[in-house]
Amino acid sequence: MNNIYDLVIIGAGPASLSAGIYTSREDINTLILEKGVIGGMAAITDRVDNYPGFPDGVGGIELSDNLQKQAERFGAKIDYDEIIEIKEDGKFKEVVGQIASYRAKALLIATGTDYKKLHVPGEEKYLARGVHYCATCDGAFYRDKKIVVVGGGNSAVQEAIFLTRYAFHIDLLVRSTIKASDVLIKELNKYVKDNKITIHLGVTVKEIVGGDNNLVKEVTAVKELKEFTIKTDGVFIFIGLLPNTKFLKNIDLDSLGFIKTDLKLQTNIKGVFAAGDVRSGATMQIASAAGEGATAALMIREYIERYKRF
Repeated sequence: MNNIYDLVIIGAGPASLSAGIYTSREDINTLILEKGVIGGMAAITDRVDNYPGFPDGVGGIELSDNLQKQAERFGAKIDYDEIIEIKEDGKFKEVVGQIASYRAKALLIATGTDYKKLHVPGEEKYLARGVHYCATCDGAFYRDKKIVVVGGGNSAVQEAIFLTRYAFHIDLLVRSTIKASDVLIKELNKYVKDNKITIHLGVTVKEIVGGDNNLVKEVTAVKELKEFTIKTDGVFIFIGLLPNTKFLKNIDLDSLGFIKTDLKLQTNIKGVFAAGDVRSGATMQIASAAGEGATAALMIREYIERYKRF
C-alpha cells in the first residue's frame, strides 16, 4: 500500500480532467483513475457545438484529448483501474480497485453516467450484433442500411441526425412525445421532410429479433395495444442515463442513485467530493461538468489545507 496521493479522482471525464488541471497546478499530488475511455461520454460524442471557446464546434475525441494533455502537462497522473470500494483508513480514504488500492487525503467522485437499457428480449443477446448505445462508435457499420433509433430526448434526436450520414433510412421510435430542444426538433424536421427519418410516437419496443445469421433483423413494437414489426439492420438505444454509483456503499444518494452534495460539492463523508453528471442536480452538460470540476478542485484545496491541521 504505497500508492498515497493528496487526491484521487475516480473517473476521467470533463469534470475529472478539469479538476485535475486545477489541483495539479496547485501542486496537489493528483491521481485520476478511469475504467474505460478517457473523456467519458464526451469522448464518444461526435461533435460538441456548445462548449465555450470553439465557435465552429469541436470533436468529442479532440476535446477529451486536449483536456487530458492539459491535466498531464501540470502533473496529474492518469491510470486505468475499475474501483470496487471506498473505505476509511485512519486519516486517509482508501480506494480499492481491481488492479491496486490507493490512499488519499481527499477523493473526488466524477464517474459520470452509463446508458439505460430497454430490458427487452433480444437486447442483451444481440449486443454488438445489431444493438448499440453509441452512434459515434458503431454508426459507420451501417452505411446504406436501415436503422431503428429508440428514444425521444436530446441524445436520441442528436444521434438519429448523426446516423443519417450512414444509414439510408432511420425509424425513430418514441415512447410518448419528442422531448428534445427546439433547436434539435427543427433540425430533425429537415430530415423527416427529406424522408431520411420517420418518427413513430407512442410506441413501446417489445422485442429485438434476430435472423439465422444471429444478427438483428427486426424490432417488434406496440402502439395503442397493436403489435407491429419494423425491419432493420440495427437498433441504437438512447433512452436516458444511469449514474455510475453502484460501487458506493456509505455515500448518500438521491432516489435515482445520483450523489448528494452540499454547496461545496462535498458528500456526507468529510473529504469525499462529487462533480459532473454523477452528482444529483447536475445539468448533464460538458461545460457545466468542467465548471463543477474546477469548483470541486478549489474546495478540495481548502480541505487539504485544513487536513494539515487535523
